[in-house]
Amino acid sequence: MITSISGILVSATPLHAIIETGGFGYEVHIPVTTAERLPQPGQATKLHTLAVYREDSQTLYGFATEEERDFFRLLVEKVTGVGPKMALSVLSKLSLATLKSAIVAGDVALLAKCPGIGKKTAERLVMELRDKLSPFDLSPAAGTPIGSSAGAPVVVENKIRDAVMALVALGYKPADADKSVRQACVAIGPAASTEALIKKALG
Repeated sequence: MITSISGILVSATPLHAIIETGGFGYEVHIPVTTAERLPQPGQATKLHTLAVYREDSQTLYGFATEEERDFFRLLVEKVTGVGPKMALSVLSKLSLATLKSAIVAGDVALLAKCPGIGKKTAERLVMELRDKLSPFDLSPAAGTPIGSSAGAPVVVENKIRDAVMALVALGYKPADADKSVRQACVAIGPAASTEALIKKALG
């Protein structure tokens, strides 16, 4: 099983990354929350991966952390009616910490706001995953870019958090604020200031 891939980032979009290693270019499907932490094209990067094999396809899914990869596997393997595409959508809409908190708290309304997740599926998420998550295991994933500068100070997630709080203070719903700020981070890069993220998210 392919559990990780390291190489040079050739290109990236909010949902895909091309990583070149050993003379091959691998297309990896990623959530928005991973895309925002990728380095610039041409730099080294590493993704924690899960390969999903179907009768007519082989697809590689990649994540910034092992925790996100393992949560993706939980969604796909343990929740009835949730496939890789829907699981990727869920992890693109909300951060891992927010998802875990919502499941532990039984916040069906928040989970149902994820694309493709209706009330019944949200209820299944809570019912089938709540006992597999610890209430104390709710720390957010590190926000450093996934590249050769992995030892740099962790600042990206803090800026995102501050920007989200600012939007909430302006009247945005938490889930909408989280999505808007993370999309802004993808658009203008992880080096952007909190103020720049807020301005971009406000459109």
